[in-house]
Amino acid sequence: MHNTNSKKGYLTISLLCLVINGFGQTADSSCQKISLLFIGDIMGHDEQIWSAENRMTHTFDYDTVFSYIKPVISEADVVIANFEVTLAGPPYQGYPHFSSPPSLAVACRNAGIDYLATANNHAVDRGKEGITGTLNRLDSIGIPHTGSFINRSVRDSLQPLMIKEEGISIALLNYTYGTNGLKVPEPVIVNILDKDLVTRDIEKALKLHPDFLILFLHWGTEYDTVPSVAQSDLAKYFLSLGADLIIGSHPHVLQRMEWYKNDTDLNGKGIVYSLGNFISNQRKPKTDGGSMVRIELTKRGTKTEISDAGFYLTWVYTPIVQYRKQFYILPCSEFENRPDFFAKPADYDQMKRFISDSRALLYKQNINVPEVICNGSSRVSNK
Repeated sequence: MHNTNSKKGYLTISLLCLVINGFGQTADSSCQKISLLFIGDIMGHDEQIWSAENRMTHTFDYDTVFSYIKPVISEADVVIANFEVTLAGPPYQGYPHFSSPPSLAVACRNAGIDYLATANNHAVDRGKEGITGTLNRLDSIGIPHTGSFINRSVRDSLQPLMIKEEGISIALLNYTYGTNGLKVPEPVIVNILDKDLVTRDIEKALKLHPDFLILFLHWGTEYDTVPSVAQSDLAKYFLSLGADLIIGSHPHVLQRMEWYKNDTDLNGKGIVYSLGNFISNQRKPKTDGGSMVRIELTKRGTKTEISDAGFYLTWVYTPIVQYRKQFYILPCSEFENRPDFFAKPADYDQMKRFISDSRALLYKQNINVPEVICNGSSRVSNK
């Protein structure tokens, strides 16, 4: 059990079950309730590496990147993110063959990220040594992970990743559509998004009797804000097999989110097609930010279901400080009315464009997943 309540316990289970929660729903005292937070693409472009380096000591520190978003992350009981780099060691490099300093993962942990999904199209960027180095470094840092494995026996024993929090058990499975044409070198394993493989893994996971089953899928078309019909069909097939929630990454832009809370066939399940970029140096419109999706689970007796859902918009602010680009992840709603915070009006205008584009997309296409507005220490669902 990876218990993170010591850093996130400002809302206890008893409080959540007795008072109005952050999304405005009241729960009764007989329930168990936890919050999940899902985070999109954590990337490591060259400029991010240079920004994090201490030129005197040649060490790296990414903690400031998360300083403005950390309070939001810390509110969730379980936080899961897509880790789209390797920790392969030097030479540290961004696109196309990513290898970031281990301090990036340390900063993720320090910010409150509990679990990392490692199956993505850049998993094999540095070959077998890159995969094993990533997994070994995450183990040494103390961050549980899934999606890639040292060998088949480890995959068989550690998959699905079981998360247990306050009496609720969650099974997590992670897959990628591919690895940029690079062959996965034996004996390491990177989970590939193959329908038959996922079907077998879902069946195996269900035999463990988890309360909730999540698929984290690296899929879709890059920079396309609309998921394909094939994706939708595949997602609903996996939900019909017994998955409860599908979280998507890879396109580097936002795509719609659906919670079928009143749907007879899908029975309260959910799909988030793409979370977009959480941290990167991509600056083109719609790629310079993303979303975090917050899901609340409630367990009554033997039944566990989604009891509320919402999303936060986030944007990457990159001011130049002492001739060096800095990176900060901002919760958009907390800064959208603070033009004085930004070094240049153009930066503020760029964030406002991202917010406008994102709301135009998600307010129209989302199903039962509203934006959560940050207002100081409170969180209000924009229903």
